[in-house]
Amino acid sequence: MINRDRILANFLQMVQIDSPALSERQLADWLKGRLYELGAVVWEDQAGASIGGNAGNLIAWIPGRLPSAPVVGLSAHMDCVQPCCGVRPVVEDGVIRSDGTTVLGGDDKAGLAAILEGLQVLREGGIAHGGLQVILTVAEEDGLGGSRHLERQAVKADCMFVFDGGGVPGETVITSAPFHDRLDVTVYGRAAHAGVRPEAGINAIVLAARGIAAVPAGRIDQETTANIGVITGGRATNIVPDQVRLSGEVRSRDRQKLAVQTGLVKQAFTDAAAAGGGRAEVQVVREYDGYCHDPDQFVVQLAVRAGRRLGLTTRTRA
Repeated sequence: MINRDRILANFLQMVQIDSPALSERQLADWLKGRLYELGAVVWEDQAGASIGGNAGNLIAWIPGRLPSAPVVGLSAHMDCVQPCCGVRPVVEDGVIRSDGTTVLGGDDKAGLAAILEGLQVLREGGIAHGGLQVILTVAEEDGLGGSRHLERQAVKADCMFVFDGGGVPGETVITSAPFHDRLDVTVYGRAAHAGVRPEAGINAIVLAARGIAAVPAGRIDQETTANIGVITGGRATNIVPDQVRLSGEVRSRDRQKLAVQTGLVKQAFTDAAAAGGGRAEVQVVREYDGYCHDPDQFVVQLAVRAGRRLGLTTRTRA
């Protein structure tokens, strides 16, 4: 049923269409055309305008002939991580790769190709199905920009499968993913001449270093991680620095653990700065929410049963 040559041709064509985050216009137009050909009603939301991009999310509807069946959603994203412009794919010994000057763009054009082929097979085979909703998002690689600005009232699916995971195709079903907080920290000290009156200054870099040393980091437990990844500050070697900026993150598949860990990071910098005579401002931004589906939930069982019907040993994982 699956047409190997067709799915390969679609994939190779898509990877050669430049689509970095916020510049998905050409690929969005190509996908619109393909979805129209497959009998879908397609519209584009205003996510692009909200995030400074040139294309919005594509939302497509394919009516079904089984009114009692659940409405199933299929989703993937259109953008690729850089460098993804001017991709020249190479097919060699059954493997598709780039020529080495760019990424290939399999994330997530492999997902797009799978969705298009599935819809084509249903149409060609006259296979009865319930309603299908396809949601293709923009700017996933740029902080989930398209998903954040998706018009929620447009989502009609009873369950949604996102084709954007790792592992062996068809055998790995992701049922749990982390919550993610970004922390932006500014530590304030007091400037002074480092050679004339250093004792009059409060070194913000030192205060920040004490905060970093107090922050639990790395692998906290099997569900939780924390990291300070960026630090900038100071103006010259002869000036006691009065300001330092840091950025870090906390991730956990447990919402309560995330809250605790984020609180510990905030407290570490606040206490370290205050103890040294300075102060710290900590801004927390929820990058995205996590989820956890029980193995017996309908959406999980639907995926597992589909794998079994294909003779696959489907496994769930976080």
